Parts: sequence; C-alpha cells; structure tokens
Amino acid sequence: MTRFNDSELTLFLRDNKQGLRADSTHFTLDGAPFRILGGSIHYFRVPRAYWRDRLLKLKACGLNTLTTYVPWNLHEPERGVYLFQEELDLEAYIRLAGELGLWVILRPGPYICAEWDLGGLPSWLLQDKKMKLRTSYSGFTSAVNSYFDKLIPRITPLQYKNGGPIIAVQVENEYGSYAKDERYMSFIKEALLSRGISELLLTSDNNDGLKCGGVDGVLQTVNLQKLTFGDVQHLAELQPQKPLMVMEYWSGWFDVWGEPHHVFPADTDEQTRSLRELLDRGISINFYMFHGGTSFGFMNGAVDLGTYKPQTSSYDYDAPLTESGDYTTKYHLLRSLLNEPISEPPAVQSRRAYEPLAVTHYISLWESLQCAETVRTVADDPVNMECLPANHNNGQSYGYTLYQTDIYSGGDLNSRNHVRDRSERTLSLLVENCGRVNYGPALDNQQKGLVGDITLDNVPLKKFTMHCLDMKTSFINRLQSQKWTSVGTKPTYPAFFRGSLVVDQPTDTFLKLPNWSKGVVFVNGQNLGRHWSVGPQKALYLPGPWLRSGDNEIVVFEELKAAETVHFAENLEYGKTVDVSTQLFCTLI
Repeated sequence: MTRFNDSELTLFLRDNKQGLRADSTHFTLDGAPFRILGGSIHYFRVPRAYWRDRLLKLKACGLNTLTTYVPWNLHEPERGVYLFQEELDLEAYIRLAGELGLWVILRPGPYICAEWDLGGLPSWLLQDKKMKLRTSYSGFTSAVNSYFDKLIPRITPLQYKNGGPIIAVQVENEYGSYAKDERYMSFIKEALLSRGISELLLTSDNNDGLKCGGVDGVLQTVNLQKLTFGDVQHLAELQPQKPLMVMEYWSGWFDVWGEPHHVFPADTDEQTRSLRELLDRGISINFYMFHGGTSFGFMNGAVDLGTYKPQTSSYDYDAPLTESGDYTTKYHLLRSLLNEPISEPPAVQSRRAYEPLAVTHYISLWESLQCAETVRTVADDPVNMECLPANHNNGQSYGYTLYQTDIYSGGDLNSRNHVRDRSERTLSLLVENCGRVNYGPALDNQQKGLVGDITLDNVPLKKFTMHCLDMKTSFINRLQSQKWTSVGTKPTYPAFFRGSLVVDQPTDTFLKLPNWSKGVVFVNGQNLGRHWSVGPQKALYLPGPWLRSGDNEIVVFEELKAAETVHFAENLEYGKTVDVSTQLFCTLI
C-alpha cells in the first residue's frame, strides 16, 4: 500500500484530477457527466466595479460556466508594454468567477473578432508592410510568441488541474472562415500547450467554417442562431462519438451606425423552440452574449464585406442582460427553460436621469493641437496612422489624425479612396478611424488615416504636417489648462465643448445629445464612446462608478454642430429596430 505525506498527497490528487473530457458523446468533469451551460461576459466591456454583479446574475439564471475573450490590443497597447491591472486584471476576473462557483472557458485568441477593433489584434502589427495577420508569417508569429509569453503564465495557475476554474481553452477563433494558412492553427495549438495549457482545447466556427477550422486533437464546436440549417447535425457527422456544443448561441446581434437596432425577440416561437431542442438533446451551449456591455472609447470594430460599416459603442446585443445590466424578458425565459436556478437574481442597480447640464465653454480643434502627445510630424507624403512616430514609435492606434498641406491654386481634389474613414476638407484633412474591420478577408488592409496620395488636378500633394489626436485621458487632461471660450461666441468646428455635472450620489445613467451631430464623449477624462445622430444608438451608457460626488467634467468633441445642453436618461434609447430572425446574415461573430 502506497503511503503519502501531505505534500505528496496534494501533488498526487492534483496530477490525477480529471478535468473536462470529451471522450464520448457527453462531457465529463472529474469523471462525472457534465453539461456546459455557459454565458459570455467580456471583462473589458464591463466596469470592474460591476464584475461581481454581472457574474452573480449569470449564475442566478442557472448557468454554470463563464466564457470570455482576451483582447491583445488592450493588454499590449505598445510592443513590449503589458497591462494586466485594474480594469484589465484578467486573473482577478477569473478568480472571481471561481469564487462564485462558476467554471471558465477562456478564449485567448490571439484573434478574437468580438466586434472589437481589428479583432483584438494590436494595430502596431500593421507597421510591417509585409504583415500577414493570422498566418505563420514570422512577423506575426514572433509577436504572438512574445505576447503569449506574458499572457499564458497568468492563466496556467488558474486551470482546473491547479485548483482553478478554467476547464477549457479555445484555440484562436473562427479560423475556418479565414483559413489562409493550413499551418497556423497547429502553431497556435502548440503555443498554448508548450506554455503549460493542459485543459481541454476547443475550436469555434460557424457551419461553413467547420471544414477548415479544426486542428488535430482539438474538439470542434459550432456557432449559430437557428437550427434550421443543419449546423448541429453537420458537427455531429464531423465528430462522431464526441460531445456536441454550441460555443456561440447568438442571443441577438450587433449594431452598425446608420442602420436599425437588431433584436431577437424572446417571445418568438423560433427562439424558444431552438433553445428547448438544444436543451432537450443535452447539447452544451454558451450564450453569446449573455451580457454584451459597452465598447468604451474607440474600441468598436467594423464590418466590410463590400461596404464599410462601423459598429456602435453600445454592445447591448439584445442579450439577456441589457447594456447596463438590467434583466430582460429573455433573461426570465432562459431562467425558466434552464430550470436550474441556484440563487435569487441580485437586485438591479438604480439609475437616474440627471437634470440637463448647460455647455459653458468650448475650444476649437485648432487650438487644441498643442496638447497632442506628438506635437506634429512633417513629411513629403502623408503617413498613415499606424506609421506615425507616436506612442514610442508604435504609431497611432485610434482617434483622429489631422493632415495639413498648402494648396496654392484651385482644382480637382481627389483622394483616390485613400481617406479612411472620414474627413473634413479645407486646406486640412481631419481623418477619423471609425473602427478597424474585425472579421473577414480585409483584416490585412486596415491601416487608417491617409494611406496614399491626395491629388490636385492629378498631381500628388506634398509637404504634409500631421497631428496625432488619439484623445487619450492625458490629452483631455492637458486640454483643461488651455484657454476656453464662453459659448456666447460662435464656435469654430470641430471643437471640444465643456460642462459640469453636479452629482450627490453617483448613479448609472445614459448620456444623450439631441441636436448634436457626431463626435466623442469624455466624462472625467474617460472616453465613453462615439455619438452620431444617424443612430441607431441614441444614448451612451455612463456607469455610476465613473462619476464622483460633486462636480463631474463632461467634454464633448463635436465635428459639425453642437447644441446648448447635454441630457440624461434612465434607459438606453434606440431608433428603428429590425428582427434578426427574419434576416440572413453573412457576417459572423
């Protein structure tokens, strides 16, 4: 009989723990049958102060597993600079899930899609003119290796075998819809395994991508919204005698500017019937999204399958929990269908429609240029954002870039489609990055700003002065020390407008800008996201933890037309809506 001391016994039990297994038609966890009932909540789209609230609501719905992506571009904003603190404390988020009794499926990418700028890939990768994203190109794989060297050691101690909540890790994301390099998925798999990932590996693809998205020894899962296309049957035929899992059951859909708000009504027979069938068949399922949250700042992605369409800052997604964490009819229906409630749902946070505030001062864009991090760059030819000598030569990732050059005569000004994405033209071109494409074959072609010549009567303009306006918190703070003008004077656009919101008890709210045109909103230096009168998003979510008792500074960057007041509402408002169940989508998460 073998005898162990305490430390030996601990090691023996750890080494012999049977994590999530896919050895038959159903999953097992520690040898017992197990069904994954998951929900996606992205820590980077939820204020840290609300992580516990959102996860408790997920658990109270009857779900047992949290899934989340990991955005490379936030964790390594500059090459070799890594951020894993405060709102980006991934380890704290995973530990919290474990403390609350939830398992975790981690989706570390490096590409995540997620309606996130460049699918979560850092824009500095695009400085390499030969770059081939999501391939075995050495410029990409070396960057992935450096990133994984910092990321994966934070994850491995949180795996199931080490007493943590992580039971599975996803290899890349929907690669079958990209499939440009047959060696790439093996590289990502080995990059995970060689750094100590030992839990079950998964891939995730839509039906059409299943054929090309797999990799040897890794369980395939499928993404869908309807059961009418045979997606689950296709997966079963590809993997006989393996557990079936819908990694992304799309609870709604994302929105793009200028189109209706997408909804997937909870009371439709189709949604109820699909959910009931999946549950009755014992299929594992993850709700994408369970709570969408917000793409704060400039982090939204874009769609381009022939026409470029930037996505909204709101990532409400018509999910079971709203953007601000409220329960919906969909939540209660899901809780009833699962019939596995563990606890009573937590109370909803209070919200308040603060009184409108008057805008008191403004400062024009031209007067703000001296506050830019990189004062200016001069070159014969225009330089795209990513190649500007900003941010320690990592380029400009987000925001606006101002290009200026002297024109000495009139003529036919032609951008040759080299302006990405929008501009205001006199002798200057103010170019906004509205969001890089996050899905599809256009990923390699996502440089922003001026990406080529601007011609006058077919002659390329030369001698450009360029100003980087990424509008970081430091820029907004420096702006406060400048001389602002009273709004009694007619402003010169574009311009920044300022007002003060006095708060007694900080409470969640939604900020509205009726009769304004387009721009960005900052509260106490934090970038809430974009506003645009074309809709469908009519208000920006302002979390209570981002406010403080007393004065709160509201700054609105407005491109075209400002009003005299900023308004507030208790609820998110949309214009026209459209039922996604009546549409056939070619774009996928």
